[in-house]
Amino acid sequence: MYQRMIQVSDLCKSFEDLKRGSVSALDRVSFEVHPGEIFGLLGPNGAGKTTCLRILSTVLKPTSGRAVIAGYDVMTHPQEVRANIGFMSGNTGIYDRMTAWEMVEYYGRLYGIDEVTLQARLEEIFLTLQMNEIRDLLGAKMSTGMKQKVSIARTMVHDPPVLIFDEPTSGLDVLVARAVLEVIDYFKSKGKCIIFSTHIMREVEKLCDRVAVIHKGRILDSGTVEELEARHNQPDMEELFFELIHRHDHELVHGGVGIAEGV
Repeated sequence: MYQRMIQVSDLCKSFEDLKRGSVSALDRVSFEVHPGEIFGLLGPNGAGKTTCLRILSTVLKPTSGRAVIAGYDVMTHPQEVRANIGFMSGNTGIYDRMTAWEMVEYYGRLYGIDEVTLQARLEEIFLTLQMNEIRDLLGAKMSTGMKQKVSIARTMVHDPPVLIFDEPTSGLDVLVARAVLEVIDYFKSKGKCIIFSTHIMREVEKLCDRVAVIHKGRILDSGTVEELEARHNQPDMEELFFELIHRHDHELVHGGVGIAEGV
């Protein structure tokens, strides 16, 4: 059994809304992720995916529950957690007046990497991601695909054991999205522990070892794609996804019991 690199237990997050009062964004979310594994969070917009990932990356504090990454609690040891993760979203900004090399180098220095190690690391990353042709290109002149590569490079400049991707292919054309997925799969082959958030079914089927379906802050079910399809007697993942969501919404309206208490 692999060591559990990420452990999430009964994670809850509520926000105060002026009109609606307390609104639950996460409701008793639990899961674990191992090294060398891609764990997918599959859900529609507003399902709670980003809220969950922001808690894991220490940007938000949970209302209750616990999240531990690489042995460090996100609440009590946030600095150590940040040192062990790389976080990338689909809308990460790129500085127009910095070159690709300067941007990744800047983030490496923010992580306190010594200069000799950093320069060697930059050479390795630019070679791995096939970025040497754009190393001196300014952000303002980069295509969307180039910017996405730079975002990935600065996400993993400090070589973290945990990588978190929040809708990383959002807004990308098919070719660029495919290239991003191939890079993520490469990181898996290197033993990285990866959380991959998406609402795109084919990405889950292509990339994820296990997946959790999340909707309205709750995990409805989780497992491999094959396990989920067998459990719900539904051979089509997209149909299974909509079935779980429809059933959950129906039970909420009619006061039924939820489909799954966490994972």
